[in-house]
Amino acid sequence: MITFDQVSKTYDNGVVALKDVNLHIEQGEFLFIVGASGAGKSTFLKLIMHEEVPTSGHIYVGDFSLSDMQPKEVPYLRRTMGVVFQDFRLIRNMNVFDNVAFAMRVIGASQREVRKRVPYILGLVGLQSKARCYPDELSGGEQQRVSLARALVNNPELIIADEPTGNIDPELSKDIVQLLSDINQLGTTVLMVTHERDLVKEFPHRVVEIQDGRVISDGLWEGGKHREHKQYTLSDT
Repeated sequence: MITFDQVSKTYDNGVVALKDVNLHIEQGEFLFIVGASGAGKSTFLKLIMHEEVPTSGHIYVGDFSLSDMQPKEVPYLRRTMGVVFQDFRLIRNMNVFDNVAFAMRVIGASQREVRKRVPYILGLVGLQSKARCYPDELSGGEQQRVSLARALVNNPELIIADEPTGNIDPELSKDIVQLLSDINQLGTTVLMVTHERDLVKEFPHRVVEIQDGRVISDGLWEGGKHREHKQYTLSDT
């Protein structure tokens, strides 16, 4: 699904964000990415979304080779992804239904498809009764679920959740991660960046820790203990 092979990223100002990262994520995995501020987590996501390109190394997402991707291919790459942000990024003058439908309309979905798909997705995240509410009428947790519904509505292969629990309280944070876990059980790959280690330990998913641009650990939390995951490079194939 996603492969980083000897990937490094240095910005024009000289900041080295990632150093020789080797990582492979299988289709259908749930992966937590943890690390301190400035560790390289945001750069990792930007490379996957092709908002940045690596200084060296190769990145593959599905059938796409990102290191030499043509500009015309980028929209097709991004259609395979749904993104959930910390700050929700909802359109304030649109109700819940239209916020979710907007993601379908921008790729040319028909009104019939919208009427069928959006209620189903709102049901999946428990917001059927909120379809006609506006963002300012919702709690923070509800707004994040709208953001998640919007990310899901085009049936992406990959969900990228960038600190999705950063602006909601701890109990609601568990609900959001449980929703992501449930979605993952349906076959969607989930990548979640977080700094909340206590939250990570409650869910039995693979955890990759980045420090100073390097992957320093990669494994599963099981019974409160961390079990290392095999590192992967293209030489393993």
